[in-house]
Amino acid sequence: MTRAEFEAAFAALRDQRSGSTENTGCIACTACERCVDCTFCKGGTGLVRCHYCTDSANLFDCTHCHASSDLLACNHCVACERVTRSAYLVRSIDCDGCTYCFGCVGLSKKDFFILNKQYDKSSYFALTGKLMRELGLAGGAQRSAHEAGAGRASGPATAGAPGSPGSRAAVPAARAAVQPRR
Repeated sequence: MTRAEFEAAFAALRDQRSGSTENTGCIACTACERCVDCTFCKGGTGLVRCHYCTDSANLFDCTHCHASSDLLACNHCVACERVTRSAYLVRSIDCDGCTYCFGCVGLSKKDFFILNKQYDKSSYFALTGKLMRELGLAGGAQRSAHEAGAGRASGPATAGAPGSPGSRAAVPAARAAVQPRR
């Protein structure tokens, strides 16, 4: 096989894949494209082994994430980009191993941060509740999720609870969070 033959065959495979919108091994996913082994996702593109994620792209092994892209092994993240092994992040970018961060960039293994500044737990929830309302997100979503879980990092009691990041009401608000208000 020559270089030209290889490049032509490779380009044909790439074009064939990029033209396909088929999902593989997904259960009860709606309006999704190119997803693999996902359940109950909506509006996703390129999700792999994700569950209950909405309006997101290129997520791997995530649950309950919304309006996010390029996440790996995350839970309950909203409007985040390039985040790994994290939970309960909102509008955060390039974070790894974090929990309860809001508007953070480039943090690793941090908890209860807002705009890269650490807060105690109660101050964090008070400030993020106010920020969620100010930014038009579901009011107090992180606080209600935390209280419903009684301190657990995640749990079925919080999934889809009114006002929680997993609720349908939070999805349009999460989309709005990606774009600054004018």
